[in-house]
Amino acid sequence: MKTKKKGPRPEPDGYSFKNKMAELSELPKDVALGMPVLTVLGQMELSLENYRGIIEYTDTLVRIQTKNGQIRVTGKRLQVAYYTNDEMKVNGHIESIEYQH
Repeated sequence: MKTKKKGPRPEPDGYSFKNKMAELSELPKDVALGMPVLTVLGQMELSLENYRGIIEYTDTLVRIQTKNGQIRVTGKRLQVAYYTNDEMKVNGHIESIEYQH
């Protein structure tokens, strides 16, 4: 009885091609693919680059639209410290960060 070899998991449509093109272009992937860049400092601070807009903003939830879906930040005493066209910072007690497509 032959066993099947497990290969790499299939990539979502277009992802593999776009990823290879980004590597060949020698540009950073966040620039070439438009992917969001999150920098988290403990549970107190989240910096986000490459986003499209703020969908919902309360002291317990911040929902952010990106090119590939939404990012949902939940916590307590959340506040958007600043935002520009390119980046934003969320402060407070961050409990979770979820990606939704």
